[in-house]
Amino acid sequence: MPGEDPAPVTPAPLAGVTVVALEQAVSAPMCTRTLADFGARVIKIEPPGLGDSYRNLIRLRAPPGTTDYFWTLDARNKESLALDLAHPAARGVLDALIRKADVFITNYPFPTREKFRLRAEDV
Repeated sequence: MPGEDPAPVTPAPLAGVTVVALEQAVSAPMCTRTLADFGARVIKIEPPGLGDSYRNLIRLRAPPGTTDYFWTLDARNKESLALDLAHPAARGVLDALIRKADVFITNYPFPTREKFRLRAEDV
């Protein structure tokens, strides 16, 4: 009604939570999309150049460099940062992000996690 105060806005349940994600395929992107939908700040780390492999997998209606899959699971409410983890400076950026994050998520295969020192004891 005119003249009434609007209902108070309730903050998102995960507002203030920061998530750093090294993700691929379906499980981790779906997890972090849900966290982002609930208000978490999600920073998705992608390789430089083409980025996430799903950006160019199947393009139905999406613009170049993205796909419907990417928009559904990887783009909504997420930030994206390109880092070449083989480069020491990029690894320093990742380590700084992880130190400040509340959550670190990866679903990279074990050999990849081992190669880039992404095991639990490494991060």
